[in-house]
Amino acid sequence: MPRHLRFITILVSSLLLLAGADVVAQNLTQSQNRKAQLEKELAQLDRQIKENASLSSNAMNELTLVRRRIEARKELIDESDREIAGIDGNIRATQKSIDSLQVKLDTMTFYYERLVKNAYKNRDARIWYMHILAAENLGQGLRRYSFLRSLSQQMNVQAEKILESKAELDSKKTQLQSLRAQAALVRSQQQEEMNKLREEEKTSKSLVDRLQRDKRKYQRDIETKRKEVEKLNKEIQRLIAESMGTSTKKGSTTAKKKVEVDYTLSKKFSENKGKLPWPVDGPVVERFGVHYHPVYTQLKLPPNDGITISVDKGTQVKCVFDGVVKNVIVMQGYNKCVLVQHGEYFTFYCKLGDVSVKAGDKVKTGQVLGTIEPLGGVSQLHFQIWKTNPVDPMPWLRPR
Repeated sequence: MPRHLRFITILVSSLLLLAGADVVAQNLTQSQNRKAQLEKELAQLDRQIKENASLSSNAMNELTLVRRRIEARKELIDESDREIAGIDGNIRATQKSIDSLQVKLDTMTFYYERLVKNAYKNRDARIWYMHILAAENLGQGLRRYSFLRSLSQQMNVQAEKILESKAELDSKKTQLQSLRAQAALVRSQQQEEMNKLREEEKTSKSLVDRLQRDKRKYQRDIETKRKEVEKLNKEIQRLIAESMGTSTKKGSTTAKKKVEVDYTLSKKFSENKGKLPWPVDGPVVERFGVHYHPVYTQLKLPPNDGITISVDKGTQVKCVFDGVVKNVIVMQGYNKCVLVQHGEYFTFYCKLGDVSVKAGDKVKTGQVLGTIEPLGGVSQLHFQIWKTNPVDPMPWLRPR
């Protein structure tokens, strides 16, 4: 193969190897970040399960937390699989790099040994001088001198390159050993997580057995909860209609009250879909929409018009966007609730104890609205987003 084509081939191969290594490193970093988030969620869930057990005998609440912990544990194990795959990819790439360096070093050593052998054969300086003096003319003598000097310089350069390559090779071998140790550690941690998962699944089964013994009680609890949800939704609809100037009294023919709506703020809120900060830091234990009882699977639960986030008691609740506090109300089953208006959009924060704002207050993104207080032995934030009707908050909040 011509020299220039060989050079291009080596260059392209090197670039592809580097690009592949970058992708592996990026995926590995993402996996490690997600693992850190899941480990944080698991620690929170462990605390909340213990707190629930000490403050409440509600098996349904405990089962919800345990099942969310099982989901998080499974996600953590999956992320460990991805991390191990990423490390294995780095090991393969490093091994290829070592092999390539070894070939390069062997080649350089081979040519260096030839140079040294030739130099050794002609080590007597007199031979070199005679070779120069035997030249037919001055030009040939200068060329011979230049060649001999170049040979000496080439030997020195080659020796330096060999030393550099050896150092790089040793560094890569050390890196390879570190990666193999890292992979072994992650595999060991993954096995521990799988053992914990098996124990948690036993706990879940025990709670299911406990719940199955008293179906009527949980049916009554669900009916009570359904009434609380309906009452809360009606109150939110009333407050929003009032804030938007679309409400009228029953039997009244008077014109609807004109209300100024900040449409500029609405536009900004809408543009931040998928970027809103979380009101609290904790695992989502119930998502938006209709769900069924985890044990009596034909039994439909009251619809969730928002998301429920499990947190530690006393956690500060923060506003997700600039706006105005429209109301602070107390609702059965939801404790204190704060409604914040963002033009045509509204955010609703429930199950608070202490509230640090009042109706009419202008609030900023990240401003503390209040703190979570345990309700029925469980510390949770119920969070909703409305625009005439409730929308799923998850697509609006920034990805974790």
